[in-house]
Formats: sequence, structure tokens, C-alpha cells
Amino acid sequence: MQTENNSNTPVQVERDQGVGLVRLNRAQQLNALNLEMRQAIATAFLALSGDPAIRVIVVTGGEKVFAAGADLRLLVDKSSQEVAELNLPSYWHPVASCEKPVIAAVNGYCLGAGSELMQMCDIVVADTSARIGQPEAKVGIMPGAGGTQRLARSVGKPVASLMLMCGEALTGERAYQLGLVSELAEEGQALNRALELARKVTFMPPRAMHAIKRVLRQGSDLPLPEALQLEQNEFQKLFDTTDQTEGMTAFLKKRKPKFTGN
Repeated sequence: MQTENNSNTPVQVERDQGVGLVRLNRAQQLNALNLEMRQAIATAFLALSGDPAIRVIVVTGGEKVFAAGADLRLLVDKSSQEVAELNLPSYWHPVASCEKPVIAAVNGYCLGAGSELMQMCDIVVADTSARIGQPEAKVGIMPGAGGTQRLARSVGKPVASLMLMCGEALTGERAYQLGLVSELAEEGQALNRALELARKVTFMPPRAMHAIKRVLRQGSDLPLPEALQLEQNEFQKLFDTTDQTEGMTAFLKKRKPKFTGN
């Protein structure tokens, strides 16, 4: 992969054969999320989302930390009105609303806003060194970027309450057992495995990937009959794509399909 930014930028972006890699790059601050880094993440996701050559995005941190949470220096002296004026949700919107598949590769500490960023991703690969938590209550606040809602939907209220109210972190293995993590990798191998999965996604039909992501995201908040109708609608639309014809024809002819996104 070719790095597009210099080594001093808070986020480095790389592109390679349909894979966009977003690497958090404030190692000395444990990738604590200040406004500059949040803006850089948003900018990276907007750019990669709008690049037709990119089919999947991988987000990762350093070897020993994914992201240790919000940079408290940004928030320590703020009133509720001043926090509202920061409009923090706007920085996360390009990640949470990204139509392309997003894979997180998690090593080491993944806490607070870092955990919330991880939970916005579709697939999460964590290694055995991962420690995933929402310790905001320890500094007098609570999660504000989906940490209560996404967490409860993933691991259930009892475990979410333990993490949120007691500040208990999950090991990578426990997070995998509970379904918060898609796959557990050996220590130091999370990014390698995430990139392997990303390359698999690049060979899939883009419009089907977008439809699957849409149904997963929207359907989970709908009653089952409505969610099933949403699925059926998206399923039927794919029969107007050339990738559907290509995929089924290739299967019947016992050859590999070549999907174009049309």
C-alpha cells in the first residue's frame, strides 16, 4: 500500500487494489481523539466513500493501541452548551453512514470513543491483546457516540451495564465470545487478517454489499415483518444488475465471476 500522508498527520490513508486503509496516527497520545483527528477521520472516510475504485475500508490504530478514547483536554472545561457547539456527532457521520463495508482491526486498548468507532464498523477483527471498554463514567460522563445503544444491541443489557457502570473492559477473547468482535486473531495479526477479509470483499459485487449493509443497518430497528419486506425489496432490486447475471452465469459455468458494480 502507498501512504498518502506524511508521518506527522493524525490519520494516514492508504489505497491498494480496492482497499482503503485508515490508520490512526497519534501514537504518543495513545490515539486519543481530539478534534483534529476526528476531522481527519471524517475527511478520510468521505474521500474513500466517494472513490469508485475503493470497495472496502479498513480502519486501524497502532500495534499497542487502537484508540484510548476522547482527548479529555478537549472536554475538561466545557459546559453542556459548549459541548453541543462542538457538534461531535457530525465528525462520526461519515463513518456511521458509510455505504461501503468497513472493517476494524483492533490491537490493544480500544476504549471510550475508540470503542464507539469500532462499533460503527461492520466487521471487527481483534487480537488477543485487545481490551475493549467504555470507561466514561470514571471521568464523570457517559458515552455520547452510540456506546450505550450499539453496545447493548451487540452484547445485551447485562454485559453492557457491567462495562458502562463499572468501567469493566472486555478482553479480545471475551468480546469475540459475546459477538462484539467478528473474529479473534493471534496477537499482532489483527490488521493482516482484516486486510485478508477486505480483499475478499473487493471480489464481491459492490451493489450487493451496499444492499446487505443497508438491510443490516435499517432492519435491526424495524419490526420483523417490515424488516423482512425491506430485505425482499433489496433482494429483488439486485436482479436488475449486471453483476447478478454475471455471478449466476459464472457459477453455472464453473468460472470465477468478474463483478463491475453495475
